This record gives sequence, C-alpha cells and structure tokens, in this order.
Amino acid sequence: MLRAEAPSTDRAAPSGDPSTELRCRMSEASDPFRRADAEPPAEPPVRAEAGGRARHVARTARRAAPFLAGIAATLVALIAYGLINPPPRPLTTGDVNQAIASALASQTPGPARSELVYAAVRGSLVLIQVDETADAPSAYGLGAGVVVNDQGAVLTALHVVDQATAIKVTFADGSVSAARIATRDPATDIAVLQPDTSPQNIVPATIGNPAAMRIGSEAYIVGNPFGLYGSLSAGVVSGLDRSFQQPGSNQVLRGLIQVDAAVNPGNSGGPLVDRGGRVVGIVTALVNPTHEDVFIGIGLAVPINVAGGAAGLPPY
Repeated sequence: MLRAEAPSTDRAAPSGDPSTELRCRMSEASDPFRRADAEPPAEPPVRAEAGGRARHVARTARRAAPFLAGIAATLVALIAYGLINPPPRPLTTGDVNQAIASALASQTPGPARSELVYAAVRGSLVLIQVDETADAPSAYGLGAGVVVNDQGAVLTALHVVDQATAIKVTFADGSVSAARIATRDPATDIAVLQPDTSPQNIVPATIGNPAAMRIGSEAYIVGNPFGLYGSLSAGVVSGLDRSFQQPGSNQVLRGLIQVDAAVNPGNSGGPLVDRGGRVVGIVTALVNPTHEDVFIGIGLAVPINVAGGAAGLPPY
C-alpha cells in the first residue's frame, strides 16, 4: 500500500531568497508564542538623563522654597515699614542755623574770670584793725592782710601796724583774734602777724610767681577799702620794677609792681592776685601827686617773692 507523506515544514528555505527571509522576520514579530520574559528594549540614554535632571531640579526647588519664602517675607516687611515710617527729610542749611542759634540761646555762660579769682583768695583775706598811739595815727586805722601758712601767719604791709598799740584781725569765717608782730622788714615795708588764735579751718593763700607778670597781665586787688570788707577791684599790670619813697621817710622801695586796679586806704597790706587766683604781691602804696589818700590810677605792690622772705616763705 502506498503512503502519502506530508511535506516537511522544517525544510530549509532556499538561501539567498529575499522574500523568504522577510516572511520569516514578519512571522517572528507576530508570533504569539514568543517568550513573555523576553527583556524589553532599553530606553534611549537621552530620555533617561533628562528625567534625572528634572527630578534633581524638583528636589532643589523644594529645599529652597522656605529660604525664598523668607526673603520674600523680609522684602514685604521692609516695604511695609518704609511706607509706615518714611525716612526724615534731609537737613537744610536753615535747619542747621536754627539749631545752632537755639543751642547758643539756651547756653548758660560760665562765671567771669574775676569771680573765680575772688573765690580762690576770699578765704585767705584778713581785715586788720589797729589801735595806735596818739602821736602817730594812720588813716582809718584799717588795713588788709592774707594768710600764708597753716599756722595762720598773716602777711601785711608794715606801715599798717608799725605804730599800733593793739592789733585785731578778723578772718574770712568771721572769727576775731588779737595778733602781734612776729617779723618786721622796713626795707620792704612788710610785716608778719601771728594771731593768738586761728580758725579751725585755716585757708592759706596759693602763692604765685611775680616774675610771670607782664605789662598788660590781668591784676586784681582784694582788701577792705574804707572798712568795706572783702572788696575786689580789677585792672592790669601797668608797670614793672617801679620805685617809691614813703611820705615823710627816706626809705625807697624798689622793684615794685604797678597796677591800675583801685587801691584806697584799707587796701594796704592786701593781696595782689593774678588771673589764676594766686597771690603775686602785697599792696604797699598808692600814688597821688595831690597827697590825698584817694586813688587816681596808680597802685604799687611788693612782689611776693620779696615779701615772702620776711615770712620765711620759700623763694619762688
């Protein structure tokens, strides 16, 4: 019996047939039984890189969001503050001038120089009252002096106390004491008085340097003219190294300081003071060609370095 054989399906296609090769490829693409676990084709590298960049940008934006929000809030706050509190307008020249004028108008001027000088020497001033012999009275029986050390020694002009039978001194605090002549120097018309009692809080004067005085330097006289205790007169040094002969005497005083500050009876023996409140001389005379005991513009003082020698003060 003859058997018919089915044609073989796995017979190889003739090689080199293009149509056959195309049919095979199409068959493989449409084969439903192709393995399910076959790997999918890889994504293009460009698409993967773009996705990574987008995710990185998104993460960075999320992290920066609070910071950017803070900046925005700060800017809003600054703008709001500027609107509520606008800056002051710039100063003008008129504003500056008005401020200066207002400051000057409200400023309290400082004390005058003469006030400071008087305050410096006032506590050392002494009023001298004398009882004299009937044959040698002095005008008014008054003079002035100045305390020069802690023991209460009083420097004054010798002619104020030379003929006294009794001497009384009154200190700045009002206390009164009898006094005696401890030292006398006729060549300079200077005397040193030693009170029997001194104030508890004695105030010696500050001694200055008469060599520093020049013509035109400020000069102040403190004394008791005509018994007016604690009077001050002001002027300038109007001459240096002057000479003066005491009336009724052959004694000539030399090296005197000439001032135009007022000197009258009761000023003799008082201090000549510089602008710093320091004693630079002891008033000894006034010059008046009419021989009247009134001031016409020339007063004379013994330099304190000369006068102080009689009181045992150290030389300047």
